[in-house]
Amino acid sequence: MSRAKGEMPFLDHLEELRGRILRVLLAIVGCFALGVWITDRFRLVDLLKQPIAQYLPDGRLTVLSPTEPLMIMLKLGFIVGLVFASPIILWQLWAFLSPALYEREKKAIVPSLFVGLFLFLAGAMASFLFIVPQAIRVLLSFQQGSFNPMITFDKYFSFVIQLMLALGLSFELPLLMILLAALGVVATPMLNRLRPYAVVGSFIAGAILSPGADLLSMFMLTVPLIFLYEIGVAGVWVVQRRKLRPKPVDAV
Repeated sequence: MSRAKGEMPFLDHLEELRGRILRVLLAIVGCFALGVWITDRFRLVDLLKQPIAQYLPDGRLTVLSPTEPLMIMLKLGFIVGLVFASPIILWQLWAFLSPALYEREKKAIVPSLFVGLFLFLAGAMASFLFIVPQAIRVLLSFQQGSFNPMITFDKYFSFVIQLMLALGLSFELPLLMILLAALGVVATPMLNRLRPYAVVGSFIAGAILSPGADLLSMFMLTVPLIFLYEIGVAGVWVVQRRKLRPKPVDAV
């Protein structure tokens, strides 16, 4: 089995890599400017604080310096811009790696790049819509009335973004397992044997990815990880069944 293209000289590889990195940087800068405009135009800061607004005096978060509102808008604009730039980044990464891949590897990896982006965004959105509101509701319900919550936007922003990133990355787990199965690296019997370790690993990952030291945040990230592992096992089983399916014989 041969590669898609012949060997490229090392210096040509470096030149191509430099050009693609430059394109990625230009895409990030351009999409960052677009993200800042979208953040300001559609008031994404107000959208971001909706889950916690009802628990705060006047529904407003606290800032501790004159520069903090600007920095928050720039951070949020950068994240939005990175989402818009991600297809370009993925395409440049694929264009650089594809000449070194076999056809079977291309068929497995090409769809996974863009499916992975969709899964990450779905996980981040699910976190913001379901996990963040429930976590805030439970965490702020303890000794309610005894405290005057004065939460800074910076702390709240870090809490929300970390939860969204954690669940977004967790949603990649089934895709990674299915991709490894398509490349022949893992199989269903192996994953069944590893299930106890996967459960323990889910608890460890939940503790690491959790934005706080509370058990609730850890539990809210651990349960989806276990569930996603089982989805990955089912996906690997489907991939194996397709591999074992006899290929049709051409009529003579």
